[in-house]
Amino acid sequence: MTTDITIIGAGLGGLALARVLHVHGIPATVYEAEPSPTARAQGGMLDIHDYNGQRALKAAGLFDAFLGLVHEGGEASRVLDEHATVLRDEPDDGTGGRPEVHRAELRRILLDSLPAGTVKWGRKATGVRPLGGGRHEVAFADGTTVTTGLLVGADGAWSRVRPLLSDAQPEYVGISFIETCLFDADTRHPASARAVGDGALFALAPGKGILAHREPGAVLHTYVALAKPQEWLAGIDFGDADAATARVAAEFDGWAPELTALITDGETAPVPRTVNALPIGHRWDRVPGVTLLGDAAHLMSPFAGEGANLALYDGAELGNAIAAHPGDVEAALTAYEEALFPRSAEAAAEAARNHELCFDDDAPHSFVALFTTYEQGG
Repeated sequence: MTTDITIIGAGLGGLALARVLHVHGIPATVYEAEPSPTARAQGGMLDIHDYNGQRALKAAGLFDAFLGLVHEGGEASRVLDEHATVLRDEPDDGTGGRPEVHRAELRRILLDSLPAGTVKWGRKATGVRPLGGGRHEVAFADGTTVTTGLLVGADGAWSRVRPLLSDAQPEYVGISFIETCLFDADTRHPASARAVGDGALFALAPGKGILAHREPGAVLHTYVALAKPQEWLAGIDFGDADAATARVAAEFDGWAPELTALITDGETAPVPRTVNALPIGHRWDRVPGVTLLGDAAHLMSPFAGEGANLALYDGAELGNAIAAHPGDVEAALTAYEEALFPRSAEAAAEAARNHELCFDDDAPHSFVALFTTYEQGG
């Protein structure tokens, strides 16, 4: 492989690609907007699936390191109604099909596995232009540019690379999250800790929900979900944490106190996050010298739990395709995309379906029924 490879974005997918290429002896450079690996928090817990995310980590030679990150018992999940009545309580069965790890720790092992200097920090891509012959020039906010023979957009929902391939833009799916955390929960917030249990909590009602994960160190990471217009969220001053928390909590008036405490007792300032998605089945025609992976290719609602898994798998599959077609980048990209499009379309359709069942008029019972469907192979 003599083509220089440029990856935009040091998220899980971009790093998985760089690592699998490195395993095959193929160099690549990753450009990341963040100034350092620790510049911001990297989110919460991820369930890494045995049929895609774990396969990617095996291809990257990092599966044993990954197992060392697993949060024991974290595969447990429970569904509650607004009165904290337990409708479904699924313990961690220990089979390791979807073990939970913290995103920051997973990113760390990927970063640590790369040669020094692979990731260029503080390089925010601001634009990309084709130069012909499959080559592209990337411009960065610091005024520098780089030209490349293979450009990979691993730069997330608002990708700067995607316009080379597609006019599609993410659209709001009608749900917003408000995120906060409780610390030392077993001691300081025991009722909420008992409600969450050992893994994931889904407390749901039509158009709203309180979702939470138990993280290592007795942390409860909460995502309040509300089916509201974007204008409603924009009308809240999140610079005033107390007022914002009160406004969000008011939407759950009458709910069990151990659930609403996940909002009102939050020990981090509430952070709003709108949920956006690309069209289901998003695809593009082959354009020489450029492709996408992860959210840049198939941003979807998080309710299938596939975003991080697909990003890892995309990165590994693209790396393997490049290694399998030495000297023929276009053959590698064609093979990669032919498999990418159907798997991402299937996952996006599942995510949209699950999203609807979480918050429809029959929630939480519709969501409980979904588990039964999965158990029956549906």
